[in-house]
Amino acid sequence: MQSPDAIRFSRLPEVCHQTGLSRTHIYRLESKGRFPRRIRLTEATTAWVESEIQQWCAERIAASRGDV
Repeated sequence: MQSPDAIRFSRLPEVCHQTGLSRTHIYRLESKGRFPRRIRLTEATTAWVESEIQQWCAERIAASRGDV
């Protein structure tokens, strides 16, 4: 696990930008267990752990190049 000072959260617009996916597609993948799950920051706020999004992106790159 990362040290607490290295953890960064990303909100939905940033996740959409990082992945190139729409919000609908992100939620759909998440519900199927194929995308990192959000965490609750407050009662009304959720976000993703940035390192988990980066890992997911790296896995997609590897899979598309046959590295998996």
